[in-house]
Amino acid sequence: MMFAIAFPAIDPIAIEFGPIAIRWYALAYIAGLMLGWHYVKFLCARPPHAMRDTDVDDFLVWATLGVVLGGRLGYVAFYKPLYYLAHPAEIVMVWHGGMAFHGGALGVILAIILFSHRRKLDLFAVGDAVCCAVPIGLFFGRIANFINGELFGRVAPDVPWAMVFPAGGPEPRHPSQLYQAGLEGLALVVVLGLMWRVPAIRNRKGTIAGTFLIGYSVARVIGELFRQPDAHLGFLVGGATMGQLLSVPLFAAGGLVIWWAGKRRPRV
Repeated sequence: MMFAIAFPAIDPIAIEFGPIAIRWYALAYIAGLMLGWHYVKFLCARPPHAMRDTDVDDFLVWATLGVVLGGRLGYVAFYKPLYYLAHPAEIVMVWHGGMAFHGGALGVILAIILFSHRRKLDLFAVGDAVCCAVPIGLFFGRIANFINGELFGRVAPDVPWAMVFPAGGPEPRHPSQLYQAGLEGLALVVVLGLMWRVPAIRNRKGTIAGTFLIGYSVARVIGELFRQPDAHLGFLVGGATMGQLLSVPLFAAGGLVIWWAGKRRPRV
């Protein structure tokens, strides 16, 4: 027996003024950055005071560039390198879609390193505060994926909440975007927020950032078990998807950061 819930037909364009169209996907990025900005300010008002308010304000620009440039270049390098080598002019056409979290993560990590060095801030303290806020953006991003009907799940004929996505054929599929919004977004923001409330963890700078890297990697690997692989890539080594393979070095990096945090002498 086939189960399916009708996919809610939400217009990907949220606001339209003549030739100007603002999409939910763009609003998701804006919401993630704005809410994350205020959340980091809230966190930095408490020990170990990773950044001043003015630093957080200035870092928002760095984070935005890291997310957009890193996410786009990551998609180009990880998912369609041959296509963009043949069509280099399309690399800048971000409105056609194509962003990769792992690339965005590298962009934000680079932004944190450069910004901390420039302002003479504790790199790991800044990383902890920023990583606490990243899941907010991940949540809104996955909700936008769902609204767009993209990055849908694998066929799930016996799941009562399966949906028929407009671009996914007639078979009911897992709404994997919602699974990932819950795991990568809500679950992570709660776990990291609870960790931040413990002074012993908060003062061992780097522990929260490392936990985020590990937690995201685990959430992504689980989410990819339900998500339909990219059509042009399919399943790769050992039946893994590109998202799962890219999460392996991220997981290792998180473990390394936590190990390094344990080696440092915590300062109150």
